[in-house]
Amino acid sequence: MSAEKKIIGARLREARESTPYWTRGEMARLLRDKATPEELPHIAHVKDLTDMIKQWEAGKWIPRPRYRTLYCRLLGKTEAELFGTDGALAALRSPPTPGPPAHGTDSDDELEALELARRVAASDVGNETLTALEMTVDDLASAYPRAAPAELLTRIRQHIGYVSRLLRSQMTLVERRRLIVVGGWLSLLAATCDVDLDRRPAAAARLRTAAQLGEHAEHPEIIAWTLETQAWQALTDGDYKAAVTLSQGAQEIAPRGSSAFIQANAQEGRAWARLGAAPETRDALARVERLVAPLPMPDRPEHHYRYDPAKSDAYMATTLSWLGDPAAEHYARGVLARLEQPSAAPARPRRAASARLDLALALLATDQADEAAHLTLEAITSGRLVPSSHWRAAEVINALEARGVPQAADLREAFRELRTPAAHKIDGP
Repeated sequence: MSAEKKIIGARLREARESTPYWTRGEMARLLRDKATPEELPHIAHVKDLTDMIKQWEAGKWIPRPRYRTLYCRLLGKTEAELFGTDGALAALRSPPTPGPPAHGTDSDDELEALELARRVAASDVGNETLTALEMTVDDLASAYPRAAPAELLTRIRQHIGYVSRLLRSQMTLVERRRLIVVGGWLSLLAATCDVDLDRRPAAAARLRTAAQLGEHAEHPEIIAWTLETQAWQALTDGDYKAAVTLSQGAQEIAPRGSSAFIQANAQEGRAWARLGAAPETRDALARVERLVAPLPMPDRPEHHYRYDPAKSDAYMATTLSWLGDPAAEHYARGVLARLEQPSAAPARPRRAASARLDLALALLATDQADEAAHLTLEAITSGRLVPSSHWRAAEVINALEARGVPQAADLREAFRELRTPAAHKIDGP
């Protein structure tokens, strides 16, 4: 193994592990994303490229020109900077401190602040770092209702990488548990974004990770949320019986009265509604009503994992509209009216898009097809309807077409545009 190969291998590894931290698998996927079909026609799987990256970083050989081009394209560096060897031995012995990125992002700033807090604490992982990470989790979970899933997922993944690096450090058992809990929440939130983007394999993998971290940390609420998220995924897949079972499983694990417990009850009600089981549906709704009644408004009602009492009305509207209950119209109108008052609460544009679909479905039950069509068009063209909710729009459109409503043709065309790759970022980082 030549000194040149060692130098370049170390440099490539350093570039990969610098903030944001990328695993070799992630690096392989990013390199493939930068390539045209003509540049990497023979690499069928990311695993193949991952193995090559491992060999390059180990100094076993130097990347060929086509791969050097991709590295430079991805990292924004020249070939001389990445693969030149003049002065490299000295640089390897005393690597320069990385300068700020040419185009900083909010995520870069967040990570720099976390790293500074860690260094000030003069320990591998101190209370300041863990507290900052816990606050970041709350910030990300609070951004969920209004952020584009693909963009939020980018930020979450960068923090997961940071947590992964910190887990290699020395720390107390208490510190390690806090860090694992942070990793569990981040994995859970990333999985939720993957579900929204209809990225099923990625969502399943992240949910498994979140559950494992929850078990390691003995954190039942994280474990319960993973089951509740799986229940939602099963419901969107049309497996309503599985959604009921998963929701009930989440209730058994979640601390009674916790946000996960309440949400699992609400999710069970929605699943029963899709099965047309009215008594079971109403029983679940009554349970949620009793649980929510004494709750105060949380400090951050937009936080995805803190149950906002106002959310129960939105779930009531959805559940009753799926059940075909005429009372759904009253609830759906009330929810939409509150969401459209900017001064009433933090903006939740994604919830507003879903509320329009709830109201549209409720209006169909009372033969108000024209307004239902108008609301559905607003939801489809809002830019806030995530891929995992497309089936809800399709359900209303199918019903309008079956009734011969004239607007149905325009709705169908708008729905086709919504589902084209250019219309939404389903291939987020």
